[in-house]
Amino acid sequence: MYKYFPKKRYRNTLKFVSKFITKEERILDLGVANPFSEILKKEGYNVTNTDGQDLDLDTSVVKTTTYEVVTAFEILEHLVSPFPLLKDIKANKLVVSIPLRLWFSSAYKSKTDKWDRHYHEFEDWQFDWLLEKSGWKIIAREKFTNPVKKIGFRPLLRLFTPRYYLVYAERIV
Repeated sequence: MYKYFPKKRYRNTLKFVSKFITKEERILDLGVANPFSEILKKEGYNVTNTDGQDLDLDTSVVKTTTYEVVTAFEILEHLVSPFPLLKDIKANKLVVSIPLRLWFSSAYKSKTDKWDRHYHEFEDWQFDWLLEKSGWKIIAREKFTNPVKKIGFRPLLRLFTPRYYLVYAERIV
């Protein structure tokens, strides 16, 4: 089941999600439909995506009790301030992945898309603190590498330097 995905992060993320989320739970995935949300649906998860609203300015989509789980896979780093969104979530479960800040690589900024940029690339402790401060208790976390098939110093570092950080958290009541 987990070995046939085009990207290592999809395989790792699905394995992580399956440890904590049942297929009966309703999931709100932050961000428009994407390859990973389609994988979740294909695997039998009940997933609804947001409509592309600016989550920095409008957090109303997460203020509903319609969903038991909110997922945010590599989206929070695109927000100027993820704190209000995380604080406003009414669901009791949260699964999040972010790219970690790497000392040998600057934050991502697309040259062609003005919206495709990272305002934040967190260190793990910073992200943990953000979650805790916004009302979440971290239950599980996992880091993994993202090797690339290129030659060079940075590709060599990517072989053993964790790039992605997955967190499962529950709302503190």
